[in-house]
Amino acid sequence: MITLADVQQASERIAGRVLRTPMLPCQAISRVTGAEVLLKLDNMQVTGAFKERGAANRLALLSDAERACGVIAMSAGNHAQAVARHAHLLGIEATIVMPKHTPSTKVTRTRAWGARVLLVGDTLAEAAAHAHHLADSESLVFIHPYDDPAIIAGQGTLALEMLQDAPDLDALIMPVGGGGLLAGALIAATGLNPCISVYGAEVETYAPMAQRLAGRAVSVGGATIAEGIAVRDIGELPFEIVRRRVAGVLVTPEPAFEEAIGLLVEGAKTVAEGAGAAGLAALLAYPERFRGKKVGIAVTGGNIDARILSNVLLRDLLRDGRLLRLHLQIPDRPGVLADIAGKIGGSGGNIIEVSHQRLFAAASVQAAELEVMVEARDPDHANAIVEALEQSYIVRRV
Repeated sequence: MITLADVQQASERIAGRVLRTPMLPCQAISRVTGAEVLLKLDNMQVTGAFKERGAANRLALLSDAERACGVIAMSAGNHAQAVARHAHLLGIEATIVMPKHTPSTKVTRTRAWGARVLLVGDTLAEAAAHAHHLADSESLVFIHPYDDPAIIAGQGTLALEMLQDAPDLDALIMPVGGGGLLAGALIAATGLNPCISVYGAEVETYAPMAQRLAGRAVSVGGATIAEGIAVRDIGELPFEIVRRRVAGVLVTPEPAFEEAIGLLVEGAKTVAEGAGAAGLAALLAYPERFRGKKVGIAVTGGNIDARILSNVLLRDLLRDGRLLRLHLQIPDRPGVLADIAGKIGGSGGNIIEVSHQRLFAAASVQAAELEVMVEARDPDHANAIVEALEQSYIVRRV
């Protein structure tokens, strides 16, 4: 069984190879959630994610013979980058198998560390099967992303640092993929503070830990922005640790992940990928459980494609009313567009996009359809813009 001493030894072993990232209070998020929130910014690691901790510890423990053989790992991205980087630093050849649909930024960054990257399968399970096959056929050392004592101890150093910086935390919330981070966090946090409550956070489309803890058959699948924790198979060692100690696993709806990414950008001025924002997403989905408590949230990764991030932020603006998409039925006569622009501008709105259909979209030849994208300060301002337009036109918010 892994102990607090194992985590502490891992912390000493990886010191200087992995950053000790800051843990900072965030008043903006605290106001929104009603909890006193401290963020552990492990998205600031060199590879942009906490996975460096476990990889650095595991690779440091390899024998000379194992180093000569080379290593192989399967990953949706962050474990891949971590193994590739620390193998590079140690002069070890690394092969990484990733699912075919892994975000391009993670593939590119993994290759940049000199690893041989193979894109195989539509799921992590299919990538894992191929990686195991290559490990056997090419005599490579398989570096498991979560079902390994050294990996778990290394990941536990994240929670160790959190409790060292804030020993009076009431609760921690950790993302759950295969369970390695949650298991390590449980060992470290409860070892230092037996009264602390440690929660896992899963996305609703991939919640194998919650399902197994409830004694149900595992059923997962579906699109999610949290691809880093879209895992079907929980590690057996992590599961045994988690089931004995965890306060609960919070199955979190997909929209909360987008909301969490947006809130971290605007409220904490930090970028998180979907899986990296899982802890905050769970807090947003279950605020009553943590209201009034001091809560540590691990921002575990920041490797998100710029295009996906921009889409998330735009969708966030649409949801909270700061970006309006308006559909108007208007008479087809001179001066109408100028009148509409005047009403929007007079209300303080900023037009950022216009689409005007005259020939085929409208029901009458004497009418036209107009779609306008408008920027507003806040939801009340957005409502004022719509009310100004409704005095003269039929307006529908899309």
